[in-house]
Amino acid sequence: MDVNAAVAALAAIAGVCTGVIAMLAFRWSERDQARPTRTSLHTDAVLPPGVDTVLSVLRSSAVVLDESDSVVKASSAAYALGLVRGGKLAVEPMLNMARDTRRDGEIRQVELDLPRRGSGRGEALAVSARVAPLGSRLVLLLVEDLTEARRIEAVRRDFVANVSHELKTPTGALSLLSEAVMDASDDPEAVTRFAGRMQIEATRLTNLVQELIDLSRVQNDDPLEDSEPVRVEELVAEAIDRSRHTASTKQITMASGGAADLYVWGSRGQLAAALGNLVENAVNYSPARTRVGIAARRVAAPGGDLIEIAVTDQGIGISEKDRDRIFERFYRVDPARSRATGGTGLGLAIVKHVAASHGGEVTVWSTEGQGSTFTLRLPEAGAVRDRRSSANGTSTGSGHGHGYGHGDGSDHGHGDGSDHGPGHSGSGHGSGSGPASGSRASSTSPTPDLMTEPLPAPEVLP
Repeated sequence: MDVNAAVAALAAIAGVCTGVIAMLAFRWSERDQARPTRTSLHTDAVLPPGVDTVLSVLRSSAVVLDESDSVVKASSAAYALGLVRGGKLAVEPMLNMARDTRRDGEIRQVELDLPRRGSGRGEALAVSARVAPLGSRLVLLLVEDLTEARRIEAVRRDFVANVSHELKTPTGALSLLSEAVMDASDDPEAVTRFAGRMQIEATRLTNLVQELIDLSRVQNDDPLEDSEPVRVEELVAEAIDRSRHTASTKQITMASGGAADLYVWGSRGQLAAALGNLVENAVNYSPARTRVGIAARRVAAPGGDLIEIAVTDQGIGISEKDRDRIFERFYRVDPARSRATGGTGLGLAIVKHVAASHGGEVTVWSTEGQGSTFTLRLPEAGAVRDRRSSANGTSTGSGHGHGYGHGDGSDHGHGDGSDHGPGHSGSGHGSGSGPASGSRASSTSPTPDLMTEPLPAPEVLP
């Protein structure tokens, strides 16, 4: 009997303990559910109806403060900008604005430069903050990130300033030369000399205006609207023909190879302008009696095959500090030489925009005193290749490829054995060719050097 009573007492005690534990667990769960989150540090009930929905669709960073300056509601963007930390508004000028607005009900707006979150270095974060009362007790803060807008505005200002300067130079020269012609009206030899100078400045002005128009078109037009399969061999021939006269005058030999049966997809006019600019620069910045090589090949890539067109010269080269800036508008490595050759400083900027708009890229390898290689990589017009392969009853093999570089080794690249060509390894200025096979090869075998040896069937100018 005593044993039964003891068992019953133990069971009762166990039941009471279980009940207590269950009640504590329930209370703890309710407490967790009531805990504030990132987007709602208090309860949504304090917000006027519909405000929460409106704030969730705003592009601006939104923060709602109560009468104690605690954050009632904050968007994810506000946390990303570092405006809210520990349930409080972390930017003191904004907090002062909120207090002033709560006191007098006046809407306020200010632009601030904030340090980037987590780093004291780098560009400051430019924001526009607007504070307005929200009901009788709450204050709404809206913050707009202006960093990108300011960067674009700075680029626009620089562009306008550069254009003004570039246009002023030839127009000023034309004005002075016209006065000189008038003063020398009784000296036929001087008139002829001044008229020749006027023609040079007029040509420079015309080229500048045309390249500004081309750059505007490249930036604003969609190349896919009038895109077509473009034969690389025709682009190379057109680029060579464009610089034929200048190359002949300087006794520069231009050699091309590897472009047969290669196609890219895009706007023929833009692609011809881009490659023409690269070849023209190579000729203009090369000493007399040197060589300029244009090589093309197909390379395998994860997103689809690419066509590489490389323009190599034996010119003055580009220093490392200038290499990162040569694609900027109006930037010149050698301003004096650029003026002498009639350059505008827009050619490489046009090349960069054409490559980007066609889903490709342009890269540069250069060493001062040795020369440069500019490589244009563009998506291949694969449909054309597939149709040609089907018509010939062959597989989609790689055919042959051509490489490029400076040196005396095989494969392609610059230097003396180290991997510092434009995305390739090896040394020397060579390329590979071999019969097509059932699978596309990712590498090429050696072929004659475009810069030092004759090609099997090249177009050599002049």
